[in-house]
Amino acid sequence: MPQENKTTAGSRKSSEPAFLVLGKLRRPLGVQGEIPVEVFSEMLESFEPGCVLYVGDLYQPFTIEATRWKGNLLLVKFREINDRTLASTLTNALVYISSDQLPPLAEGEFYYHEIIGMDVYEENDTYLGVLLQVLDTGANDVYLIRDDSGRETLLPAIEDVIIEINREQNKMIVSHMEWFGEGD
Repeated sequence: MPQENKTTAGSRKSSEPAFLVLGKLRRPLGVQGEIPVEVFSEMLESFEPGCVLYVGDLYQPFTIEATRWKGNLLLVKFREINDRTLASTLTNALVYISSDQLPPLAEGEFYYHEIIGMDVYEENDTYLGVLLQVLDTGANDVYLIRDDSGRETLLPAIEDVIIEINREQNKMIVSHMEWFGEGD
């Protein structure tokens, strides 16, 4: 079985990236090589000591030695970096996690990258298009679907609408929506 190349951002499947962005490094703090991270993710367990993060366009692996919060930035000390000069070479680099390192989700839950790119059908097998984006509205997520003609549909990601998500078939089944103005 061939080994997966961890040095590129290539995907195993078209909708599943090899690396996901967790944050962005800022200018180092102090002389010991601590680097502030602007955290973009809610997966804070990825920043625990011993975890491996990948930095920059080459996805260079670094192991977290320690972390602490300073305001809204997370200060990270990597084992491989012991001085400010070396840490400064990473300023403004993005920080990634390998998709293999993602914590498992509960039954029926999915990461966004697992559903973006899925074909979306109504339960009567009418093709609606491809799920392009997940919008966070606060109340519930909304899925942006675009068909082959470019027409966009917004679907609320709620139980009454989303009937089935099948990752193996890259297919989502949704209930038929009664649209306002239909039949006028």
